[in-house]
Amino acid sequence: MSAPAVEGAAATALRSVLSRVQRAAERSGRSPDQVRVVAVSKTKPVSLIRQVYDAGHRCFGENYVQEIVEKAPQLPSDIEWHFIGNLQSNKVKTLLDARKSQIIQDRNNIAGVPNLDMFESVDDEKIANHLDRMVANLGRKPLKVLVQVNTSGEESKYGVNPSGCLQLVKHVKFGCPNLIFSGLMTIGMLDYTSTPENFRTLSDCRSEVCRELGIPEDQCELSMGMSADFEQAVSDCVSQIIIHVRLLVARIKTILCNALLRWEALTFELDQQYLEQENTQRRISNS
Repeated sequence: MSAPAVEGAAATALRSVLSRVQRAAERSGRSPDQVRVVAVSKTKPVSLIRQVYDAGHRCFGENYVQEIVEKAPQLPSDIEWHFIGNLQSNKVKTLLDARKSQIIQDRNNIAGVPNLDMFESVDDEKIANHLDRMVANLGRKPLKVLVQVNTSGEESKYGVNPSGCLQLVKHVKFGCPNLIFSGLMTIGMLDYTSTPENFRTLSDCRSEVCRELGIPEDQCELSMGMSADFEQAVSDCVSQIIIHVRLLVARIKTILCNALLRWEALTFELDQQYLEQENTQRRISNS
């Protein structure tokens, strides 16, 4: 597939997602304005992100520090960047330091992301403290964060246990003055078999947090739902929600599937022609 075709497919895929979000919201009696779509652009080139930006989208997410600090300076400053994923303590400054610095052999000296809108993956007090101190030391405005909850119980997943969610939220809200607690985030099981339970668990965590801290639920966002289950997330959530969709995934799978079907159809047609030729030659030989 050529580069222009891929880039055009990305914008088309995103428009399809936005349309599906709107329909899912309407089916559940909610406003589509309550759903924020984060286009996850990890491993995707700047040119593709720019094409989606030109189509009108402004909210993008990255999973790796090195990628986001390299891409962000090459793209418009009104993009709202979300960092999604585990962050090592020694990478906090790399992500947040927006001061210009010369790139030397140590790649960690690349300037950070001044338009980082949200850090979605606070999963313990240690990373919250590192972020809080670094925001203060760099003189950045307070950073919006989400507390990540491990709703599936998988040992391989990051996130605080649901039973410890309230305590971690209290630490962020009252012990980290340079962070703005904005809501909760979860990543369900990869096979999506427990998706409804994962979403309900996160909603229950929000209810407890909002009740204990006196926060209106519409001011506590839930980040849940990805490319394969975002419609379920939109239907299950009762107020503000963030969903993550990977650029191109659905579109490329469709293109590859259609190409495979066309190839199988062509192969079948050629086989039929070959069999007809063989039968014709056999009849001629027997006559």
